[in-house]
Amino acid sequence: MGPRKFFHPDAAELTLHRILFALSDPTRLAVVSELMDSAEHSSGDLLAETVPRSTMTHHLKILREAGVTRTRPEGMRCLISLRRDDVDARFPGLLDAIMAHGRSG
Repeated sequence: MGPRKFFHPDAAELTLHRILFALSDPTRLAVVSELMDSAEHSSGDLLAETVPRSTMTHHLKILREAGVTRTRPEGMRCLISLRRDDVDARFPGLLDAIMAHGRSG
């Protein structure tokens, strides 16, 4: 059995409504906030104390399919990274504005 394959939309296919939907959930917003501070996180480490694994899998799928994150399999785990360059190229300043709003209230 080969490595798992994950769907990632091309940068040109990113749409504002899918990104905004993905970031409209407080849990997914918290994931993005964690990812903004580092290159990659193991999917099992993201909000591990507060979100059940099956729920996190669902949230990560929504973020990935919206083009906000990239999932890279490595052995038995998956590494998650923010596609900041792709999102910023398509919608300049969007992530910064959403994250600033999320921090302020």
